[in-house]
Amino acid sequence: MSVTRRLFHLIAVLAFLLGPFPAGAGETKAVIELFTSQGCSSCPAADRLLGELAMDRRLLALSLPVDYWDYLGWRDTLALNVHSVRQKVYAESRGDRQVYTPQVVINGVAQAIGSDQNAIERTVAKAEAISRLTVPVALKRSGDNVEIEVGAAAGASASIWVLAVTRATPVAITRGENRGKTITYHNVVRSWTRVGEWTGKPVRTSLPVAALATTGADAAVILIQQAGSVDEPGRISGAAMLTLH
Repeated sequence: MSVTRRLFHLIAVLAFLLGPFPAGAGETKAVIELFTSQGCSSCPAADRLLGELAMDRRLLALSLPVDYWDYLGWRDTLALNVHSVRQKVYAESRGDRQVYTPQVVINGVAQAIGSDQNAIERTVAKAEAISRLTVPVALKRSGDNVEIEVGAAAGASASIWVLAVTRATPVAITRGENRGKTITYHNVVRSWTRVGEWTGKPVRTSLPVAALATTGADAAVILIQQAGSVDEPGRISGAAMLTLH
C-alpha cells in the first residue's frame, strides 16, 4: 500500500470515528458518483471502496445503481433507469463516451475506474481544479422538515436537488455474475427531487422528511448542479449530506 493510500485510509478512519458527515458543504471538496450494478462481476471491489470513501469528511460518495446489465440474469434491486441515462449524458458531455461499470464521476466533470483508489485520488484533484465546490450549502432537520440553505456565490445558475439516500443496504444476490454474494451498497440514491433554482443569490427552502422516507432513506443529500433535469447533468458546484435519524 502506497504512503498516499495509507494516508487516505487513515483520514477516512478518523472521519468515521469523529462521526457522520457534516450538514454543511464547508469541508466537502468532491462529489463521487459510483455507477454500479448488482449484475457486474467487477463491481463488488468498487462497492467496498465506496464504503471506505464514504467515511471521509472531505468527500460525498454516492452509489448510483444502473439497470443496463439486468439482462445478464439478475435484475438490480436498487437500480434506477435515470442513473443509466445520467451516466451516458455525462460521457457525452465529456466527449469520451466512456460508459461502463464500475465507473465514478467526480464533481460532474471527470471520470475514473470505480475500483482504482489511486486513480480516484488523482481524479479528485483534477476535478477540484476544474470544478470546485464553491457554493455554500447547509442542511438541517427542523421537526418534520429538512431545511435547506444555499448561500451567495459567483457562478452559473444551477438546479437545487435533494436526494433521498440509504446509507447502508445489504443485498443477497442469487443469480447472475455475483450469484451467492451478499453485497452492502453505501449511500445509495433512491430518489431525486428538484426543489428550486440557484442564480447566485441566497436561497432558503424546505422539504418534508416524509417525502424522503417513502423510499426507506435515512439521509438526505443536496446537490447544486448545472442543467435543468436529473438526466441532463452538468458541473456540481455545491453539496452537503444530512443524516435523518
